[in-house]
Amino acid sequence: MMPQFEYGKNVNPEDVQRLGNILDQCFISSTEDSESYFNRVGVENLRVIHENEQVVGGLALISMSQWWGGVSVPMTGIASVGIACEYRGTGGAIALMQHTVKELYANGVPISVLYPAIQRLYRKAGYEQAGSACVWEISTESIQVQKQLLPVKPVVPIDLEVFHHLYHKQARLNNGYLDRNQFMWQDVNQPLEKQALYAYIFGEANQPQGYIIFSQHRDNDGTILRIRDWVVLTTAAAQTFWSFLANHRSQVDKIRWRSSPVDSLSLLLPEQTAKIKHISRWMLRVIDVVKALEKRGYPTKIQTELHLEVEDDLIAENNGKFILSVANGRGEVTKGGKGELKLDIKGLAPLYAGLFTPQQLQISGKLQATETSLDTATQIFAGSSPWMIDFF
Repeated sequence: MMPQFEYGKNVNPEDVQRLGNILDQCFISSTEDSESYFNRVGVENLRVIHENEQVVGGLALISMSQWWGGVSVPMTGIASVGIACEYRGTGGAIALMQHTVKELYANGVPISVLYPAIQRLYRKAGYEQAGSACVWEISTESIQVQKQLLPVKPVVPIDLEVFHHLYHKQARLNNGYLDRNQFMWQDVNQPLEKQALYAYIFGEANQPQGYIIFSQHRDNDGTILRIRDWVVLTTAAAQTFWSFLANHRSQVDKIRWRSSPVDSLSLLLPEQTAKIKHISRWMLRVIDVVKALEKRGYPTKIQTELHLEVEDDLIAENNGKFILSVANGRGEVTKGGKGELKLDIKGLAPLYAGLFTPQQLQISGKLQATETSLDTATQIFAGSSPWMIDFF
């Protein structure tokens, strides 16, 4: 017989301890790490799955927002999904995710995002690829950008509030960027391997044009400068970004930073010496079709309608035909219409995000559409390729 699972929202201290032990084993971490993480995320944001009153797994919910089309859309991040090894393959993980999705819908959440260890599990819960997480690397010697156009000033001690408004300006221009909450800003202040963090502002204190936050590490590849966070708002700041890093060449072998798979910063380099070291994709689930489509932004000069037909085997209210009417950069959704663009809830995620074009999604079998609706969808969901500098 398959186990009978029960979903738990109110987690007691014994459940927390058991979940901590499970996650420590899943993620090869220490008890101190899980305790610190639970304190930061909040016990009230933990969810567990029981079998015969025994905790067999759980996850964390992180309520925040994400930028889409220049508008901050409420989003719940799913993090630290773990199942006890003796219960893997019994259906506990999918039961946990399905209950979580239903809870999010009941709470009025438009969309949810996660970083998958494996995609198949999350696809069963309606998630699909929607954006990129990319680590770039460059040899410090090869940067060869010498002219520093702006003053560079250290921020000591590091006060993250100094950077909030600069980050906000860059975030709203990039699809997929988080509208960071306190939890995510705290994470910026948590470098890998607990090395010292260094922070610098580009430009005058009363008119900063960017910043960089980084740590330095030694490993088998030499000395690595790892950029934890960065913002570049002007050409002068981009030039200064590279010249500042080039000035580390006597002590630092390589620079690593997170950016888009198509990194515009690399245009300033004299040669194509920056390489992608790692790339993966995070996943998105449209929790509420109407709210998700109405909350995001759209190109301001487009006025049109897209007739959708959506299938969702988990949230009944997401099924059916919808008309998305776009004008003045915002969308309005009504029930009905011709259903000219048909897709399931998984196919809606990369369309919503703009990770792939509608034509690419049709070739991939993620949607079926008329030529007219394909053209309309292309206009509506046009924008920068979605990516995220944060990991959760």
